[in-house]
Amino acid sequence: MERIVTKEDYVRSLKEMDRVIYYRGERVKDVTEHPAFIPHINSAAKTYELALRPEYEDLLTATSHLTGEKINRFTHIHQSVDDLVKKVKALRLLAHETGSCFQRCVGWDALNATYMTTYEIDEKHGTDYHARFLEYLKSVQRRNIMLVGGMTDPKGDRSRPPSQQKDPDLFTRVVEKRSDGIVVRGAKFHQTGAANSHEILVMPTMAMGEDDKDYALVCAIPLDAPGVIQIFGRQTNDERKVECSADIGNLEYGLIGGESVVIFDDVFVPWERVFMCGETEFTGIFVERFATLHRQNYGGCKGGVSDILIGAAALAAQYQGTLKASHIRDKLAEMTHLVETLYAGSIACSAMGQKTKSGAYYPDPLLANCTKYNVTKHIYEISRLAHDIAGGLLATMPSERDLKSEEVRKYLEKYLSTVEGVSPEARFKVVRLIENMTGVAPLAESMHGAGSPQTQKVMYARLGRFDVKMTLAKKLLGIED
Repeated sequence: MERIVTKEDYVRSLKEMDRVIYYRGERVKDVTEHPAFIPHINSAAKTYELALRPEYEDLLTATSHLTGEKINRFTHIHQSVDDLVKKVKALRLLAHETGSCFQRCVGWDALNATYMTTYEIDEKHGTDYHARFLEYLKSVQRRNIMLVGGMTDPKGDRSRPPSQQKDPDLFTRVVEKRSDGIVVRGAKFHQTGAANSHEILVMPTMAMGEDDKDYALVCAIPLDAPGVIQIFGRQTNDERKVECSADIGNLEYGLIGGESVVIFDDVFVPWERVFMCGETEFTGIFVERFATLHRQNYGGCKGGVSDILIGAAALAAQYQGTLKASHIRDKLAEMTHLVETLYAGSIACSAMGQKTKSGAYYPDPLLANCTKYNVTKHIYEISRLAHDIAGGLLATMPSERDLKSEEVRKYLEKYLSTVEGVSPEARFKVVRLIENMTGVAPLAESMHGAGSPQTQKVMYARLGRFDVKMTLAKKLLGIED
């Protein structure tokens, strides 16, 4: 594949792929021409488009520490605290441009987690995973391809580890080792951006024991490789996308990232693309690193999207003549407080980042988990306040077709009128945007993306240093053991 530079290059690269992907029971031959996928492609394309603008070059490009070449930041390995901070700022910028998920950060976090962990596997076992990965990383940077980070397995009976499942394929595993590579079987769920990515970086989904060696796997697989099948998930109001209707609220960029179930039906992977194979003692640290890197992001991307939601709520209030009301101003101030709290968390965990053995920088894990835990609460409250401001029309707005209908348009023009100079179309658009930005899919993604709230609480228990804090209390009280 030639290097991707522009949006046009990106779309062409997707068109050239012979992937197997199904939507609503039918195979889609070309995702670049199907309305269910186009908004997600447009959103991801912004990571290429904005990197070409001089005013955004510092945030969206970097210098490869491997080759010295200028690269897209979404293929970069963090080399400093400054890189970690720029990551968060870049995500907020892109969220401002799209009002949606631009999907590319999952693969970016997977690259960084793999870089750190392969270094330490080689250090302990004398393997050559890190050297293999460096060659793969150079290829990713040179081609500027988009990766999906494949972590979440179906998991089956969650009370049992992978090796004790009734169906062994409910966790992705190695079913055969050959002289030239391995054969992989299983599936990954909730794969954001997989429909319009080039490759998937498969990762373990949890810490594993000695009996789970076949499941301790990290490898890179092209998404059009033989045996890779995608089933694209439904989203709230996705028929509005197919209709190319303004009823979707954000027609150009969609809602969230577009998720697939990715199935590996005995997929062959050559050894040069395998970066962990059986080293179970490193699965836990791998998952923790990926999760921390991904949780770092949320104050940036969710903060940026919420900035647009605040703007939309303020517009709705202005259009209906309530913007100057004290209770509306108070709600907008509260929304702003919540958004900046999320952003502050992402900046803080980045600023407190540390250098790992590999040389790559890693955000503070406790603060990153705190950021994501706040997202699981604050985004719901921000959405609640937006609903409060927007009013009941949020749930009962007629469709775009009604606005265009010769029979009923005159009634809507009459009865949707509010402040002088505000058209029914303007009011319709802003209410639709709020409806779709605060629906089930964005809220559920805020809750479960990068791990549910319970996973953050598990990390609090591990990283909270309760023993140290008890010692501080005893010291203050003069209590000796």
